[in-house]
Amino acid sequence: MSTLLLLTSALQPSVEVLPGLSLLGHQVKILPAEGSALLEAPDSDLLLVDGRQELAGARDLCRLIRTTGTDVPVLLIVTEGGLSVVSHDWGMDDVVLHTCGPAELEARIKLAISRLSAARDAADPDAHVIRSGEVVVDEATYTAKIHGRPLDLTFKEFELLKYLAQHPGRVFSRQQLLQEVWGYDYFGGTRTVDVHVRRLRAKLGVENETLIGTVRNVGYRFVLPTKEKDSAMADSARVSERSSQDA
Repeated sequence: MSTLLLLTSALQPSVEVLPGLSLLGHQVKILPAEGSALLEAPDSDLLLVDGRQELAGARDLCRLIRTTGTDVPVLLIVTEGGLSVVSHDWGMDDVVLHTCGPAELEARIKLAISRLSAARDAADPDAHVIRSGEVVVDEATYTAKIHGRPLDLTFKEFELLKYLAQHPGRVFSRQQLLQEVWGYDYFGGTRTVDVHVRRLRAKLGVENETLIGTVRNVGYRFVLPTKEKDSAMADSARVSERSSQDA
């Protein structure tokens, strides 16, 4: 699930601006399609600019976004008529018709975000390595290790471990994991998640199987190792102490 920021001047919910978006599981935040709105815009993985009615204004907004120095992908929403006049120098990364289906929209969102990730990885060789305690996941080589021991994982087991390790402590429902790991077009049941979690725990070993925690009636989470928890709590305590002294 990604965080999307929709910039629109229409007094409508996102489902009216881009109907296909309502069928996807992304978190959508809406702000006015104005340059001033960008000053306090929350962090997001992708920007959607509504150009259905005010195409010239949307063009100027896309160009303005690029002048801010942000590398967040920008998708411009247009009608079929607007599609014929869009130009590459407008500053957006891609164009999407407001009538596009959820499958196409999801593909365009993922492609735009993945291109940004690839560019960032090229700039930072270690950006593709995820470390959570003694678990190390390398997205570039599709390998995973625990305590230095390589794990013999299937593709989906690797993707499941990677996704959970990227969000330590966060609880995901089985349905969320199906969408994020198996994909939007997967029609299997949530039992698939349970089976893969069981296999993943077996490969982690008895001493490490608790890294994949079960939250009853909710789903699963990656459990932070005790040392990491203690370190995080100590850092928080030091910040609080300094704040008290400053006060």
